[in-house]
Amino acid sequence: MQNFFIGAGLALGFLTLLCLYRTIAGPTVLDRIVGTGVIGTKTTVILLLMGFIYERVDMFVDIALAYALLNFLATISAAKFFRTRKSLIPGHKYHLEREAQK
Repeated sequence: MQNFFIGAGLALGFLTLLCLYRTIAGPTVLDRIVGTGVIGTKTTVILLLMGFIYERVDMFVDIALAYALLNFLATISAAKFFRTRKSLIPGHKYHLEREAQK
């Protein structure tokens, strides 16, 4: 059974790398935020799989819950920040419109 959990963990690790590509090269800020959220979710599941492998699920569930809560708060904070900011790039049309409003 441990071989199954190790294989599932490796598969999730590979899928996390694909999400990392979307986070780095995403065409929009929203794609990057969603990619980061997905990476956090996959990391939470990998933590739970590690708990099954080491036969200490109780300890890893606590760690995974704390990590999931931090991931959720970070995603909400980033979404709220970019909702008001619209763009990080100076010279972008949203950034120029915001400067013109001031």
